[in-house]
Amino acid sequence: MTTIAGGTTVPGSGQDAVTRDALTVLQPGFPGTTAPDWLLRRLGEGLASVGLFGRNVASPEQLAALTDRLRAEREDVLVAIDEEGGDVTRLEVRTGSSFPGNHALGAVDDVELTREVAHELGRRLAACGVNLNWAPSADVNANPSNPVIGVRSFGADPGLVARHTAAYVSGLQAAGVAACTKHFPGHGDTAVDSHQALPRIDVDRSLLQARDLAPFRAAIGAGTKAIMSAHILVPALDGERPATLSRRVLTDLLRKDLGYEGLIVTDGMEMKAIAATYGIECGSVLAIAAGADAICVGGGLADDETVRRLRDALVSAVRSGELPEERLADAAARVRDLGAWAGTPTTESGSTRTDIGLMAARRALTVTRSTTYGPVSEPPFVAAFTPVANIAVGDETPWGVAAELARLLPGTETASFAGEGAAQAALASAGARRIVAVVRDAHRHPWMDAALDTLLAARPDTIVVEMGVPQSPPRGALHIATHGAARVCGRAAAEVIAE
Repeated sequence: MTTIAGGTTVPGSGQDAVTRDALTVLQPGFPGTTAPDWLLRRLGEGLASVGLFGRNVASPEQLAALTDRLRAEREDVLVAIDEEGGDVTRLEVRTGSSFPGNHALGAVDDVELTREVAHELGRRLAACGVNLNWAPSADVNANPSNPVIGVRSFGADPGLVARHTAAYVSGLQAAGVAACTKHFPGHGDTAVDSHQALPRIDVDRSLLQARDLAPFRAAIGAGTKAIMSAHILVPALDGERPATLSRRVLTDLLRKDLGYEGLIVTDGMEMKAIAATYGIECGSVLAIAAGADAICVGGGLADDETVRRLRDALVSAVRSGELPEERLADAAARVRDLGAWAGTPTTESGSTRTDIGLMAARRALTVTRSTTYGPVSEPPFVAAFTPVANIAVGDETPWGVAAELARLLPGTETASFAGEGAAQAALASAGARRIVAVVRDAHRHPWMDAALDTLLAARPDTIVVEMGVPQSPPRGALHIATHGAARVCGRAAAEVIAE
């Protein structure tokens, strides 16, 4: 047995404990729908987690085969995925989700329904071999102009968000899938997407305590197995470093003040809020030193070179004294502890409700009819006013009502429009057909709001479907607020239009 200077060799591993722990705290991604050789090799060397994205999923059967292959290499591997349901889906990235997202569940405000939805989603994840879900979003959507949270939040009321976060955690974990509640200490009051830059929240600590931290306290009370940090600067907590890199936030606040003992996972380290300010190597070292236990990377950087770079950065930091060896060992132990929990069969199976998503989407609708509204008797023209999708949602996942409406009213046609000429182009394309205008967060896009004004002035019988956060008063002959753009939200709206 060989001992490497500065560390203890792990028997049979060929690697010292520090190097193995450095691999253990990484949660990398990879390309394709099968496990590459380098990933399997790293699992044998100590890697304990893998992150899945839409590019890794083709079908439930394929996903189950992939996770089986990973477990053949390491039985207790954590297989994580970003499956929020609603707008952010990886299981159904090419079709749209069978479950409404958080905002729709918050609009219904039935905690048992939220728990059932989370349980059914967890059951489907577990059946595919996924045992860690980077969900739910516990952010209080305090800023209606938030470009990245929006319908991913249960709402703007801290009490509502808290009780639904707890219900979601309970339902998901009852299905045997660890919840990773995000984005601590709260990403809801931002006007900047942390994928693009570093957001800053300038509010006092008392407001943070009452508003943003309330859902995380509820999640901890519900036993959430993991919490994900946010790449946001909150001067009331730490004026120098973003939460992911802040000991004051992760250790002093989350561990000590809130008493949280589970796994702390970073948001994606290749996001520009970190990568463009600290770099992923330095950022990863600072995150572990601050109290994080697992480094999420792989949404954009998904190769063996990234794993090697981060592993070596952590090892070098321990060797130089920048990162205490005990802190790295503690982080790795927490990862392995969660892997052991996630590998234990759940004792609460719960009921299977395959229709629960559609039922929830129907209940989430807010429908407003004008006194002059007349039913749709012929196939309509669906004008989709399409904003640029935020990175968390991605542009692969279809949204809207056209596909679902075409099933109910064959002959329905559709086209997408954007920009200043959107309304006139939609009117020209529609001709004499009834128009269904579909928008997403119209309040955040002046061109979209103006297009609705023009469209409704010319065609007062237009039906408006708002699939984002509804902020404007209802308008149109029929106005449907779906509180999300998942496929089931589109189906629920289509049913109302075609009835």
